[in-house]
Amino acid sequence: MAQNHSFDIVSEIDFQEADNAVNQALKEILQRYDLKDSHTTVELSKKDKTISINTKDDYSLKSSIDILQTKFIRRNISIKALKYNEPETAAGGRLKQKIDLQSGISKENSKLITKLIKDAKLKVNAQIQDEQVRITATKIDDLQAVIKLVKDADFNFPTQFVNMK
Repeated sequence: MAQNHSFDIVSEIDFQEADNAVNQALKEILQRYDLKDSHTTVELSKKDKTISINTKDDYSLKSSIDILQTKFIRRNISIKALKYNEPETAAGGRLKQKIDLQSGISKENSKLITKLIKDAKLKVNAQIQDEQVRITATKIDDLQAVIKLVKDADFNFPTQFVNMK
């Protein structure tokens, strides 16, 4: 009897690393001379999975986002996990930017992954399970081909591969 091998495709964020990235970004923002008078705040809400940036003007907002992205990259968190909302005006003529953290693969994105795998005509089985996609096959080489295929595809969300059995 052939043994089946499997792994899961997930989209997860390590919130401790995200918290560290936000704290480092805020520390750098407070130290930078060009952002010193902006009174910028950067806050992570783990419950809502959002980051809020409150600053004085458009330049400070763009610089703060750039610093935040740099810190995320250094902490090995994909910036594809950041989904930006429109900046809105806050009290006192300040700007407020809300950034959603994408965690988990939505149903539409799961369907994109399974369609990509089926179109490649590999001898694997793809199943959508909640916020992840399980791939099973009899050959490990087929699973590795799927990993390469998904890595090469440019999705607008981060993907990781876990539970390789």
